[in-house]
Amino acid sequence: MNALQKSSKGKKLIFPIILGLVLVGALAFTAKEYFYYKGHEETDNAQIDADISPVVARVSGYVKEIRFKDNQFVKAGDTLVILDDRDYQIKLQQAEAALAAAKQTVNVSQVVVSEAKTGIATAQANVETAKVRVWKATEDFNRFKNLYEDHAITKAQFDDAKAEKDAAEAALHAAETQVPAVQEKVSTNRSQVQATASNIALRQADIDYAKLQITYTVITAPVDGIISKKTIQPGQLIQAGQTLFSVVNDEGLYLTANFKETQMENLKIGQNVNINVDAFSDHPIKGTVESFSGATGAKFSLLPPDNATGNFVKVVQRIPVRIKLDKSDAEIFNRLRPGMSAKVVVITK
Repeated sequence: MNALQKSSKGKKLIFPIILGLVLVGALAFTAKEYFYYKGHEETDNAQIDADISPVVARVSGYVKEIRFKDNQFVKAGDTLVILDDRDYQIKLQQAEAALAAAKQTVNVSQVVVSEAKTGIATAQANVETAKVRVWKATEDFNRFKNLYEDHAITKAQFDDAKAEKDAAEAALHAAETQVPAVQEKVSTNRSQVQATASNIALRQADIDYAKLQITYTVITAPVDGIISKKTIQPGQLIQAGQTLFSVVNDEGLYLTANFKETQMENLKIGQNVNINVDAFSDHPIKGTVESFSGATGAKFSLLPPDNATGNFVKVVQRIPVRIKLDKSDAEIFNRLRPGMSAKVVVITK
């Protein structure tokens, strides 16, 4: 009987002991989690991002040659696509011909100016000749006038001297009016030369523009990276402004973690970060908090929520945080791709 009582008493003690152990374990776990989360902030709403450069055609044309394959690594400056440039070469030749014609027109205008300058000298010489003729005619008229008054000559001879004087004066007046007219013609021709010269600058600009358009027919890689999303084929007609493919900058990888606004209190720039990428869960990556977004993710959405309406429902917002990745593990870093999911733990203390 005593043995049975002891066995029954022992069984009654097992449950309190187990319950106590469970409570102690729960308390220890709770304390551990409390102190852990007091010094850490984590989220699994994170993904790898990168600077993606879309390559856009700057001129229209047919694709003549493609020198890359999809998902190929390229260096900045590598020639990737060549467009048929024959149309642009013809435009360049037309611009060069227009420039040559403009220069020839300037030469002709300068010859006309030179001839007009010669005309000024001739007109001025004519004025001097007319002045001499007027002087001689005036002297003759005065002599004939005295002779006529002394009745030494006839009226007809006197009239001839007077007519010669009047004709000489009229010729002088005509010669003097020709000088400003010729000078005005020279000024006009000089203005034409200047206008034609300005046309040369315009034609030269056309040549420079045509050469620039030709350079656009050779499309090069803007940065080092991997080409993705190729959308062109040889012989295809592409339009200016059309996106041909994208280059993912392999040096521009970073991580974007979307933390809840209630987690932002203890986050600061420069804090260390532990990162587990889902694709490489056995290879944790180190990082550093680099910057915070200027607004919540919802504010940058296509249709941002308007909390001024009557149907307001408070939703915890998320703030994008940019995290710089440690490149020390080059093997894993080179295998990262934008869009990969990750879990992030920021060490706040």
